[in-house]
Amino acid sequence: MATAASSSKGQMETNPRGIPKAPFVADVEDYVGGKDGEIQSVMKKFEETTAKYRYMEISLQQRRKALLGKIPDMEQTLQVVNFLQIRRKKSLGEEVEEEKLSDDEDDLDDLEEDDDDDGTKGKKEEAMKTLFELNDTLYAEAEINENGEVGLWLGANIMLMYPLQEAIDLLTSKLSTAKKSHEETVEDLEFLREQVTVMEVNFARVHNWDVKRRREKGLIGQQSGLLPSQREGKDDSDDERD
Repeated sequence: MATAASSSKGQMETNPRGIPKAPFVADVEDYVGGKDGEIQSVMKKFEETTAKYRYMEISLQQRRKALLGKIPDMEQTLQVVNFLQIRRKKSLGEEVEEEKLSDDEDDLDDLEEDDDDDGTKGKKEEAMKTLFELNDTLYAEAEINENGEVGLWLGANIMLMYPLQEAIDLLTSKLSTAKKSHEETVEDLEFLREQVTVMEVNFARVHNWDVKRRREKGLIGQQSGLLPSQREGKDDSDDERD
């Protein structure tokens, strides 16, 4: 059995993130070490491996949930910084490439057009009016004097000022990394579910093989699959028949 286990470990495959692939037990008799092989250690190993897969699955589910919360925030932040960059270029008289706007960016663009209609069009460094959130249901109006920089939260209550273009490059890179990480997390979750299924099939195959072996030897009442309480109940029923 030790030889079989060592051989399996040596040939163990992993996915691109290093998660080991569960080996499928095709020949149970050979895997446990012959007809008289002991299966308790094999079954225990299967249970431990399955528990490790489930632990990794829970961890990846939490990671996926966190990414699903961060990605929309990053996309929204990038849209706002892009809007500020376009507004900055227009105020400096630079050419701006027209791109298809998302719904949020289109709303920002409408807000800018409203400011232009109020007679501020053509004035440089005009303060931008906007709303900022005080809590979930309360907003306050504010005026922003643009200076070509924007503050980004880096975490741990730290904010750093970036030039607009650098902020766009940073956010684009972070967003791309987060989306790739989410895709990999989803792939890993699917891979883990497949491995748990393989381990459950292995467990059932070894158990059924052991039951068949004991039946052939006339030891069906001593099969390892019975719980102690079940074995005691069976012994009591045999005494009553006697």
